[in-house]
Amino acid sequence: MRGQQYWGDADMPNHSVFFVGFSLALSACGSKPGFPENVIEQAATCAVVAASDARSTVKSLDTPLPLARQSQIIQYALIAGARDPGFSRDNANAVVNRMQSLQERITGDKWVPLVAPCKAAFPEAELGRGVALPAAPGEAEMACYALGDFMSRALGAYEDAYRAQLIQYGGLTRKLEPVIETVMTDRGIKAGADKERRAEKNKALATAAKLGTPSKVLDVCLERFPPDTEVKLPEKPKVSAL
Repeated sequence: MRGQQYWGDADMPNHSVFFVGFSLALSACGSKPGFPENVIEQAATCAVVAASDARSTVKSLDTPLPLARQSQIIQYALIAGARDPGFSRDNANAVVNRMQSLQERITGDKWVPLVAPCKAAFPEAELGRGVALPAAPGEAEMACYALGDFMSRALGAYEDAYRAQLIQYGGLTRKLEPVIETVMTDRGIKAGADKERRAEKNKALATAAKLGTPSKVLDVCLERFPPDTEVKLPEKPKVSAL
């Protein structure tokens, strides 16, 4: 699979095509890897380890991963991007591209010795980690909105597997939209200032990436900001029998 850019606004929906497809495509071959020092290499390595670990718990390659495990895989690229407070899309893309080249090296049982180094390097990606939303005014709303929007796009192509969560995430972002407008206004950012607004959302995504696994963070967001009404996904067109 050739490397692609997944982090631009126009390309957001393609995240799921890689991340979910990647978790299904793990093979049983590979040479024993070592743990790298560079953060991009570390994040990509640990994403592959997380995918291998998660896939080892299901019986069939056709079985979707639990959302918590899928979001953990996604989080490693987010964490690398969040090493820049303004969120580095270059870092995130580098992780995604490197994951593709590492998948044949770190599969089979070769990933097992890397579990402990990954836990030490990225404690924020631990599934059991507690989540506390930012306390500063507007920060929790911004982080929840940015992450909810991102995960809706990242998982959107796989709505059959994650439909219930996608409905919740849609309701969350819908509820927070007017709040985000108020936050932007309070920060002196006008409605037409697209570059500045995007920068604020990127900062919020960087904040959210460090809070915990995305699905767990969004569970806390949904508890804090419950959607007012259920948001339904568009119905799929019915295919007539031939």
